[in-house]
Amino acid sequence: MTEIQIAPSILAADFLHLEKDVEIVNSYADIFHLDIMDGTFVPNISFGFPVVEAVAKKALKPMDVHLMIVNPEKYVERFAKAGASMISFHYEAAREKSPAVIDLIHSLGVKAGIVINPDCPVESIFPYLPMVDFVLIMSVFAGFGGQKFIPESLERIAAVKAEFERIGRPDVPIEVDGGVGPENASLVIGAGASILVAGSAVFKATNPAEAISRMRG
Repeated sequence: MTEIQIAPSILAADFLHLEKDVEIVNSYADIFHLDIMDGTFVPNISFGFPVVEAVAKKALKPMDVHLMIVNPEKYVERFAKAGASMISFHYEAAREKSPAVIDLIHSLGVKAGIVINPDCPVESIFPYLPMVDFVLIMSVFAGFGGQKFIPESLERIAAVKAEFERIGRPDVPIEVDGGVGPENASLVIGAGASILVAGSAVFKATNPAEAISRMRG
């Protein structure tokens, strides 16, 4: 059975008490998910290298950097040096440059992932599935936390899972980001996901440890 991993999104953490929320991930979850937004690819700005480097000093779990930026190739090396062990970029931001970005990430000893937004045909990333270490399917539109899960995302997850199985890579993780919490985690896992990104569902929970446990099923 595939191990289910929970990746709390630092975007939803308490930035006045960030170390406390870092310890929640260290103690109960599996991966730190760090959303990097540039105000151009998405209509919002999140945080950059200083925050990633600060988390890296205390992180005992892998750091997963999700680049919601134009020209991701310009920044991959700096995020790798800042401590990322997983870096994903949006297909929509790279298009035909995607293989080169994947190769660059791999050259830095980091796992490479490709991301796709809800309004982009999921088949667009099929040519890159033989190359990547994971896929990140957005179940909301990239750029803002707290959005509601888009139900059609389940079909998109299943389609990517089926394509991985068809090409003989059934164990490549599928990560899902957006509106995921204890109430729908089983559906997301059932569709084929094995890494669940959750922001508010973890950091705004009365009992984060319990919320994480429930999402694992």
